[in-house]
Amino acid sequence: MIKLVRTDSTNVDFIGLVKQLDAYLKITDGDEHDFYNQFNGLENINHVIVAYDNELAVGCGAFKPYTDSKAEIKRMYTKPEMRGKGIARKILDELEKWAMELGFEFTILETGKRQFEAVKFYQKSNYNSIPKYGQYKAMENSLCFEKQLIYEKR
Repeated sequence: MIKLVRTDSTNVDFIGLVKQLDAYLKITDGDEHDFYNQFNGLENINHVIVAYDNELAVGCGAFKPYTDSKAEIKRMYTKPEMRGKGIARKILDELEKWAMELGFEFTILETGKRQFEAVKFYQKSNYNSIPKYGQYKAMENSLCFEKQLIYEKR
């Protein structure tokens, strides 16, 4: 059974998963890895989800405020042997729920064109393509997405 834990970027399991993510991205991003990596520091990330399967950390994701109304999804990763089991979906759902609890109206994110699985996942998760934002504007490999968070009427 998958257990999700809300934490922050000091979580040891999160740090370990991010090292695995960075090793993967170093291969897929190639020469552009150093550019992207400079924006992926763990400092100032106070909203982290770590997924556990029988106490073993198997996936993670995070968000940080981008504007007053937008939270930026960061550091999404599921261990390769655990993919296809809905773990990333659970992590993203929990991140969106947490962002809504804090009053954000949208989530935004950037991923690379070469991360085919990620692009399909975000499109399937109702993220819409938007113009490149911030530091990604001039990056040919970048794709940016946004999702309006739906608040349930209480």
